[in-house]
Amino acid sequence: MNVLKKLLGAALMVPALAIASGAELHLDSAPVSTEPANLQNGAKLFVNYCLNCHGASYMRYNRLTDIGLTEDQIRDNLMFTAEKVGEQMKIALRREDGKAWFGAAPPDLTVIARSRASEFGSGADWLYTYLRQFYRDPSRPTGWNNVVFENVGMPHILWELQGEQHAKVNEVKDGHGGMKKEIELELVKPGRLTPEEYDQAVADLVSYIVWMGEPIAGSRKTIGAFVLAGLAVLFGLSFALKKAYWQDIH
Repeated sequence: MNVLKKLLGAALMVPALAIASGAELHLDSAPVSTEPANLQNGAKLFVNYCLNCHGASYMRYNRLTDIGLTEDQIRDNLMFTAEKVGEQMKIALRREDGKAWFGAAPPDLTVIARSRASEFGSGADWLYTYLRQFYRDPSRPTGWNNVVFENVGMPHILWELQGEQHAKVNEVKDGHGGMKKEIELELVKPGRLTPEEYDQAVADLVSYIVWMGEPIAGSRKTIGAFVLAGLAVLFGLSFALKKAYWQDIH
């Protein structure tokens, strides 16, 4: 019975610990866009930088026509690992190789924004912050670390665009009688983009990843509005019918 009580107590504490740890994680608000130009730029960045190690196996290339691209544009500019536009966005990297090289197999990114949302509130905010918080760390196998995802196995694939950031670690009081670590980043080697341009590029990439997780989100919302409007009309007709049916009785 004592063991059962201990297990129950530990299970009840898990959510509290998760909330407490999540409170320390500051996420920047992602300026997610549904504009075709932003989504197209995001798709270009995704294919050129992410699709080397991460697959999007639940997505097909021809679905990119939904964001304003033609099949010829997709075929000529975005297809490096497939021959037909109807193919899935898969990669040649094997999971066992990815695990050997990075310590963990790179996850499929088709619904990564939605999966992160279940853990951190907003998957878009998490991705937007994560992709802007890499810094040089010689102690890591890849030479990179991340403020949001400490000891991450993924290297900074966008470093040529952002440049190199170095971290300054400070010990500050946590408000509970202890100390906590705060990391302040400084851009020491500029990349090909200015900080503002890089933030916009990341915003476009995150916008595309969010769209990829549910391409029909816009249509779903439109259909939902029509359904609610139809239900409102039916409710009005039903109420009028009820009044007409019971008018002689009342």
